[in-house]
Amino acid sequence: MSSMKEKLHTGELYLPDDDEIVEIQTKRLDRLYDYNRTRPTEGEKRAKMLKEMFAEIGEGCYIEPPLHANMGGAYVHFGKYVYANFNLTLVDDTHIYVGDYTMFGPNVTVATAGHPILPELREKMYQYNMSIHIGRCCWIGAGAIILPGVTIGDNTVIGAGSVVTKDIPANVVAVGNPCRVLREIGEHDREYYFKDRKIDHDII
Repeated sequence: MSSMKEKLHTGELYLPDDDEIVEIQTKRLDRLYDYNRTRPTEGEKRAKMLKEMFAEIGEGCYIEPPLHANMGGAYVHFGKYVYANFNLTLVDDTHIYVGDYTMFGPNVTVATAGHPILPELREKMYQYNMSIHIGRCCWIGAGAIILPGVTIGDNTVIGAGSVVTKDIPANVVAVGNPCRVLREIGEHDREYYFKDRKIDHDII
């Protein structure tokens, strides 16, 4: 029979107030508290702390405090040069994978944890977790919410305020609640970076 801690990563129902889970979580949240108290001038200290806090984190990553993470980053896997603006919330009760060069706008939530629809199970405090995969070179707009079990493909842009309930393919712009593909990324995007503003490739 699996322990509650093992069930964090199996998708099974479990009780998050299990003593072993709470002990681990509390220690990690103490470290996250320290990270969020660092000064803007302490960039090297922040980088060193993130290497201790996260499961994996590549070179050149920058996470603007405050960062919120249920397990203090314990199950978060970032590639290199991932950028996150203020108030990134990682409900990292199980694994979150983020590819190189992906960017998060302010107030993004990435939530692996869910609670059963059946009220009797919620009364007993049961929870389940499903891992999330975000590809390489994605742009997750401000206020977006990514729900348990979702995969987002490489190079995709998720519009601000979107609620991502299902998988989104690579190389698209997707927006809305629920989030749906608006269009593919294509030749137009090689010429224009915002509305009618052209990219000057001679200076880029």
